[in-house]
Amino acid sequence: MKKVTLCLLTVISSFMFVPKQSIAGTEPNPISTPLARSAESAKANFLVSRLFAIKTMDISNMGSSEKKELRKEVRGIKGQLKELGGGVYLSVGALIVIILLLILLA
Repeated sequence: MKKVTLCLLTVISSFMFVPKQSIAGTEPNPISTPLARSAESAKANFLVSRLFAIKTMDISNMGSSEKKELRKEVRGIKGQLKELGGGVYLSVGALIVIILLLILLA
């Protein structure tokens, strides 16, 4: 009985930690070439330099509409940088399952 309860709790807890990104519909990733990667890194460097330039600006003399435009630009740049960043994401549930498997198999 304890074994069944433990297995049931493990399954239920793994479904609780499913990230919403994995539920969302995904588009197939285009095949990237090394040339595309260098273009992406150049674009990322440009975006980072633009963010740094915006951060060093003196905004005390600007009007509210100019500040609002800058905020929109910063949000847009950060969104583009997230898209370019990529990365590997693991949910907490996946980490727990991996750790449990390592413990049980070792």
